[in-house]
Amino acid sequence: MESPEFLRMSLAASMTLGFKNGLFYRDAKSPCINVLLTYESGCAGNCSYCGLSNKREGVYDDKSFIRVGWPSYQLDDIIQKIDEKGEKVSRICISMITNKRGVKDTQYLIRQFQEKLTVPISILIAPTVLEKEDLESFKQAGSDRIGISFDAATEELFEKYRGKEVHGPHQWSRYWKCFEEAVTTFGIGMVGAHLIVGLGENEEEMLRTIQKVSDIGGVTHLFSFFPESSSQMSHIGQPPIDQYRRVQLGCYLIDSHVAKCSDFTFDPCGKVISFGLPQEKLLSIIETGLPFMTGGCPDKNGNVSCNRPYSNSRPSEEIRNFPFIPEKSDIELIKKVLEGVLW
Repeated sequence: MESPEFLRMSLAASMTLGFKNGLFYRDAKSPCINVLLTYESGCAGNCSYCGLSNKREGVYDDKSFIRVGWPSYQLDDIIQKIDEKGEKVSRICISMITNKRGVKDTQYLIRQFQEKLTVPISILIAPTVLEKEDLESFKQAGSDRIGISFDAATEELFEKYRGKEVHGPHQWSRYWKCFEEAVTTFGIGMVGAHLIVGLGENEEEMLRTIQKVSDIGGVTHLFSFFPESSSQMSHIGQPPIDQYRRVQLGCYLIDSHVAKCSDFTFDPCGKVISFGLPQEKLLSIIETGLPFMTGGCPDKNGNVSCNRPYSNSRPSEEIRNFPFIPEKSDIELIKKVLEGVLW
C-alpha cells in the first residue's frame, strides 16, 4: 500500500469525498482534497513536533499528522470520488514527505490528476530531496501552486527542531533557496510558506520572517502549534490566543500589502504593540474577519480552498483558523483579545 498507487488522505478530505462519515462543526466545508505520499520506509525527517517523524513510535501509515489520522486509499478510487463530487472539490493538494521516491511519484500523480480531472493542483514540496528542475517538471505536469513548510520562523529554531540538533536532514539555507526557485518558476503570489506560531519565536521574529516571504514574492499560510501525542514536543502547549491573533493580523496586513513589518512597533520582548495604522482603518480590517481565516491555496475564483477545518484547534475550543468567514460574535471575541493594539 505505497505511493503512487496508494495515498493517505486527511480526515477532512475523507469526509468530503464520502470515504468517512461525519459532520464539521458549524457546517464548515473542506473543498480541498489533501493527499499525502506514503511509503513503508516513511519520512527521513526527525522534526520534533511532527507526527510523521521517524523518532515517533509507530508504523508510518498509522501516524497522525496535523492533529488527525490520514487513512490510505487507492489512487483510482480517489480520482473517481473527486470526479463524482464535481464542484464540491475545488483543489487537490499533494503533500510530499522527505523520501527520494517522492519526486517521480509526485510528477506521476500530477499527470494522473491533470489528465482525468479539471481541478487545480498544488504541491506541498520537500526541498531537501528536490532540485530546481524538479520544480519545473511539476509545473509542466500541471501543478499551478507550490507550498513549502518552513514551520520555524528563525534559523536557530529550525536547527533545534528540524536540523542538526535532532539529526535531521533539513537545512535552513536550502529551504530559502528552494523558495526563491519556486517563486521564479511558478510566479509572484503562487508560492506559499507554511509557518507555525508557538515554536519558541517571538512575534517580531515571526512577522519579520513573514515580511521576508512577501518580499521574495510569496504568501504565508499560518498555523498555530498543536502538540502531536507521543511526539518529542507533546508536552508543549499551544501559543496564547492573543499572541496568535496579533500575528494573524500582522500577516494579513503584510500579505495584503496594507502595511510592512517596518511599520509595526514591538515592545522589548518582541510583542506587537502597534500596527502603525489609524485605529479606524485597523478596526475596519478586523471586522471583515478575513485576517483570521485559514491561509491556503485558492480555488478558481480566488477564494481559499485549502482551509483545513480545525487542524490546529479542537472545535470545542476558540477557533484559531476559521474555515469560514467569522460571524459577528466571533469578531467581538477577537476584538477583545486584540484590545491592546486597538487603543
